[in-house]
Parts: sequence; C-alpha cells; structure tokens
Amino acid sequence: MDFDFVIPVLVVGILFLGLPWLILHYVTKWKQAKTLTGEDEQLLDELYDTARRLENRLHTVERIISADHPDFRPAVRSDEDLAQLENNSMSRRN
Repeated sequence: MDFDFVIPVLVVGILFLGLPWLILHYVTKWKQAKTLTGEDEQLLDELYDTARRLENRLHTVERIISADHPDFRPAVRSDEDLAQLENNSMSRRN
C-alpha cells in the first residue's frame, strides 16, 4: 500500500469531516447547557428556601445570645431587614 496516498486522504478527512463535526458537537452541547431545566429551577428554589430558613434560624440564635450577653454584636441583618426579605420571598412565590 502506498502511504503517499493514505496520509493526505486521512488529513483531508480529519480537516473537513472530523474537525467540523467536533466543533459543531461542542457548540450544540454549550447551547444546551446555557438553559436551566425545570429540575434545575426547582433545585434552586429549594436551595433558596433552605438558605432563607437557615438565615432566620441564625438570626433567632443571635437574638437569644444578644439578650443574654449585651456586648454580643450579631452578624446578620436587623429584624426589619429580615421581615422585608420574608415579604419579598412570599410575594415572589405568588
């Protein structure tokens, strides 16, 4: 077999078939990955709710500690800020 013929055919095949297929394949994958699925949105909502509940719990613990120790300075927001966040999250759900 003459390798002078096989190598150019192989190179042309890779350049004109393999490389465009590879590029188009990954472009399609990137376009699909840009959108969130319904499952992803549901997971984000659950994570947001969990984070909000944890923040409320932390705020409650810090209020209890600050009541026992007047020199304690809480790291979370004030009661008014938390109430506003709660109202915003409730209106977002509806």
